[in-house]
Amino acid sequence: MSLKNVNTVLATACVLFTLYLGLSFVLPLGTTFPGLPNWPSDDSGFPMLKGSRELAMGLGMGILLVTGHRRALGWVLLMMAVAPFGDMISVLTHHGSTAAAFGIHGLTSALIAVTGLLILRETGKAQEAGAPAPAAQPA
Repeated sequence: MSLKNVNTVLATACVLFTLYLGLSFVLPLGTTFPGLPNWPSDDSGFPMLKGSRELAMGLGMGILLVTGHRRALGWVLLMMAVAPFGDMISVLTHHGSTAAAFGIHGLTSALIAVTGLLILRETGKAQEAGAPAPAAQPA
């Protein structure tokens, strides 16, 4: 399996999981908030806020994946890795579960960042191979 295929599978998994997570917060599915000791109540607006964020992230990544803008997708994945990292910091600073903070949010952030780096590596090699030679300068 080529690097491009592996990267596509990883990016697709990131997109689908992010969309699933967003929908699970927006739709009344009895969502819980992993890691926080005192979960916000459903009337706090927290589920809608978190769900909207996740849906926007998933749609942004998905559009870049589907349209084939792989270099932009790599950069966006790196940027998106900040959200679960921020969730990890939030859980830790609010005396939540350390295992959930690192095991759920930290690993998610790392997976998204590694996927972004792999795609940037893949697209960087493609650019080098397909780049036109520089024009000769007159002496």
